[in-house]
Amino acid sequence: MQEQIKINGHTLIELGFMPDKWFQEAIDHINSNQLNKEAMLTYLEQFEAPPMIELHQEVVPFAINIRGENDLEKQNVASVIATMTELMKTPTVVNGAIMPDACPTGGIGTIPVGGIVVTKNAIHPGLHSADICCSLMLTDCGKVEPKEVLDAAFASTHFGPGGRDRASQFRFPTELLTAFEGNSYLRDKQMIKIARAQLGTQGDGNHFLYVGQSKKTGNTMIVTHHGSRAVGARLYTHGMKKAERYRRRLSKDTLKQNAWIPFDTEDGQEYWAALQIIRNWTKQNHTVIHDAALAKIGVTAKNRFWNEHNFVFKQGDLFYHAKGATPLDQSFMPDITGPRLIPLNMSEPILIVEGETTATNLGFAPHGAGRNLSRTQHRKSKADQTIEAIFEEETQGLDVRFFSNEIDITELPSAYKNAKTVRNQMEEFGLGNVIDEILPYGCIMAGNWQKNAPWKVRKRQRLAAKTNK
Repeated sequence: MQEQIKINGHTLIELGFMPDKWFQEAIDHINSNQLNKEAMLTYLEQFEAPPMIELHQEVVPFAINIRGENDLEKQNVASVIATMTELMKTPTVVNGAIMPDACPTGGIGTIPVGGIVVTKNAIHPGLHSADICCSLMLTDCGKVEPKEVLDAAFASTHFGPGGRDRASQFRFPTELLTAFEGNSYLRDKQMIKIARAQLGTQGDGNHFLYVGQSKKTGNTMIVTHHGSRAVGARLYTHGMKKAERYRRRLSKDTLKQNAWIPFDTEDGQEYWAALQIIRNWTKQNHTVIHDAALAKIGVTAKNRFWNEHNFVFKQGDLFYHAKGATPLDQSFMPDITGPRLIPLNMSEPILIVEGETTATNLGFAPHGAGRNLSRTQHRKSKADQTIEAIFEEETQGLDVRFFSNEIDITELPSAYKNAKTVRNQMEEFGLGNVIDEILPYGCIMAGNWQKNAPWKVRKRQRLAAKTNK
């Protein structure tokens, strides 16, 4: 008679199993039934991982909706194609495309900005990245002076790190709180605390609040651009950890940044639900900022619509991962209320577009102008000019404000691709039709908030105190 054994999680790991939800059930079953080694191994056969899924032997073809028109752009396009080529070897991938605003964002095989990757039965957190549901909302304010709107918006919004203090927080909708509490990825108290504090905030980087006037009607419009802030970033982190567990079990040859969560698992279903909750939070984030500005000037919205450009969209068992790409296909947006928004830079009109799905656009348009140079490279290219001179030259005639009172030259127009080129290539490749334009009056951005970040100010004060002793 074989000796009965008592096991724990370490026993299963030593047998070659990856930690999983079934561990406790299996441990309890083996120990309570006093299985011997032979019986235990027979029982554990049901939990053995399937054979590793290999990378595609041939790169899945992808549509190239971009063309370099000078040496710098050609170099950028070559980098984008190289990283997409590697990415398209991922086993779950079935289709893809790149947009005219495409630019690399990481190591080879990392989805570029302006990339669309279609996968089957798989959600890849790395393909939507940390800024989940980065999006735009437009509110038509009617016949109101743009300066009045921009002043009210500056007093209502919040840029920079962190969130609002308790006294200035917006009401957190009960239905959103219930949704957070009901999802395993979102229910922890710290996540909910952050979601409360950051409601009505826009972060930093390329996020903005833009005021302009419709070319068609002359009405003044507010357009905001931001994502899901820290709550989205935390969900992304949870998702990447979960996806990595599956990658090690299913496809070790897949690059870590392209790991996936199978949709037909409990983890996949919960993650998909969490993405929709974060989407709703982000939409509410836009809404409270717009409503607060309107309340200050005593007007009501004439019209409002929005779209994300950094999300995952589902059609049957296919998942369209858009990293900086604007959805054109109406099926991608269940709450569609109007056309789509594509900003270019602070000195250019925001485009209002509609369009049809084609075999090469996969139901998407660009999300903006993109970059040919990194922020660091752009700063170096302007090293012979003062920040003030660059600002004056590039914002002439505009009311541009930085929330931190520090200019960020990496968000000025020269930091982005040529807007005319992007528009021309939209037309050339069939990537949406412009039906109106919001002509710029001015905008608000975070600016270089790090220059006078609280911890840096304290450090300077400590150094000054030591010097004066």
